[in-house]
Amino acid sequence: MNAIMTVTGNDHPGIIAAISTALAEMGVNIVNVSQTLMGDYFTMIMQCVLGDGTPDLATIQARMKEAGEKAGVVVHIQSEAIFDAMHRL
Repeated sequence: MNAIMTVTGNDHPGIIAAISTALAEMGVNIVNVSQTLMGDYFTMIMQCVLGDGTPDLATIQARMKEAGEKAGVVVHIQSEAIFDAMHRL
């Protein structure tokens, strides 16, 4: 399954490292990433692939929320199919 993750918050060193490490620990593959700074505000969108060995989406969401809180950012992750459907309206 593909998933879309958004990460937002005040910019500081280590955000990408913290988020990508948490994903790697769960076996989630990052296949596309876009990040930018808007002033002091960090934004990132990632397209991820959840394979056979990864936890279910609810578990990944909980773990990424925790990783985001530790990194001082807000993380949202959802199924790419849901993301696509929401943005077609």
